[in-house]
Amino acid sequence: MIKTILKILKKMLIGILGIILLIVIAGTIFINTSPQFGGKPSEESLVRIENSANYNGDGTFKNLELTLASTGMKLSTIPKFFTNGNNKVPENKLPQKQLSKSYFDNEPDQPRITWFGHSTLFVEMEGKNIFIDPMLGEVPAPHPLLGNPRFNKELPISIENLPEIDLVLISHDHYDHLDYGSIQQLKNKVKQFYVPLGIKAHLTEWGVLEEKIKEFDWWETSTFEGINLVATPARHFSGRGLKRNNTLWCSWVIKSENNSIFFSGDSGYGKHFKEIGEKYGPFDFAMMECGQYNEQWAHIHMTPEETIQASVDVQAKTMMPIHWGAFKLALHTWNDPVERASKKAKELNVHISTPKIGEAIVLNEEKIPSENWWTNN
Repeated sequence: MIKTILKILKKMLIGILGIILLIVIAGTIFINTSPQFGGKPSEESLVRIENSANYNGDGTFKNLELTLASTGMKLSTIPKFFTNGNNKVPENKLPQKQLSKSYFDNEPDQPRITWFGHSTLFVEMEGKNIFIDPMLGEVPAPHPLLGNPRFNKELPISIENLPEIDLVLISHDHYDHLDYGSIQQLKNKVKQFYVPLGIKAHLTEWGVLEEKIKEFDWWETSTFEGINLVATPARHFSGRGLKRNNTLWCSWVIKSENNSIFFSGDSGYGKHFKEIGEKYGPFDFAMMECGQYNEQWAHIHMTPEETIQASVDVQAKTMMPIHWGAFKLALHTWNDPVERASKKAKELNVHISTPKIGEAIVLNEEKIPSENWWTNN
């Protein structure tokens, strides 16, 4: 009897090990053959990477202060990431402004920012079209089965109907900010890509011409047709596939003679916000990460209260919470970010804008979107 049981257990163990081996083999083949994971830096890029003050010398980049990707993972919470209960996903389609092709033909005199959900923003400024972190795909993952779908299936406007894009800014290479499918569809519409160190390799692997890409270290600046761009620090990490931190991450300062805008990228709260504010503030408008946070990620993502404080630190006249409203990447309710941010903004007397997806913010207008539209979903 015991021998029979042992034989059965042995067969079960062999079967389990066989399944694990097949998963490992399939995963290895997928990572090594899928274009989603990008490319490796050229020798020219490697020289710049290795000379960066933010480079560790072991193939990875570092933050300005001690930053842990996880401040204590609780095993009990892991299964919750695979469920949609507790209002982590909205029950109904979110209200959204649909844009026509002619929308971009009528650019206002002042900068106009149009939110596509999450951290994707279309900025029209000084006659130029700037697309920030254009993640327009359905799932923020290397394969549709590996992530949660977009809350609203439709975008405010189809990629085909977007106008020519002067400049694309990328903050880092995570899938919810740098999307292979989106770049494939956009690359022929774009004049120039500005990216942190290391990300050029991904874009060239995906068919973007090398001369259309400019890489930046922190605090490096460039002028693009009258607009000054600065790649400023963020407190985060990077990585596609199994490697982490082999490309840099950043925030962006966008300044013209008349206007000044800040985009935080993904970032935990840190001393860099005050430094950016002191060097380049005040800002007319700041788009600040606010969503996909968890107590286990305290160093790499901000709570909504920290988001509002960070907007004070960078000296923003008006701020907008981003990194929410499109995907489920954390355990909080889908509308918790904007509710808490709005409350804290009121406490600190911070001017906050809360547009619907597809709704425009025109700077320096008396009235900007501030409706509590999420309360009805």
